[in-house]
Amino acid sequence: MELTDWLVILAIALAAILFFCRRGGRKGGLSDRARHLRGTRLLLQGAFALWAALLMLVRGFVLPLGEPFGIAISHHTMLAIALALAGMGAIWTFRASRLLKPRRIFSPC
Repeated sequence: MELTDWLVILAIALAAILFFCRRGGRKGGLSDRARHLRGTRLLLQGAFALWAALLMLVRGFVLPLGEPFGIAISHHTMLAIALALAGMGAIWTFRASRLLKPRRIFSPC
């Protein structure tokens, strides 16, 4: 896949996240809206980090074009960076899913 294909996939994913997160954030008070906005931002960051990790893995290991990004990086370093990005993306996505859920009014004892 070309780099433009990757950019189109990123744009579609980010637009879908913004579209679906924008619909539910209008109800509630100021703190609920701030919470929803932070959850949306974390979800966008998580999607971008996962996209960057996948791009690094494909460009570094699947496509045999020599140097993947025009700079000499060992495969172990590239794999470590991709795993770190994927881990951070997973953490941000998990935290965003917790923030986007509505608050509980009454918690069980």
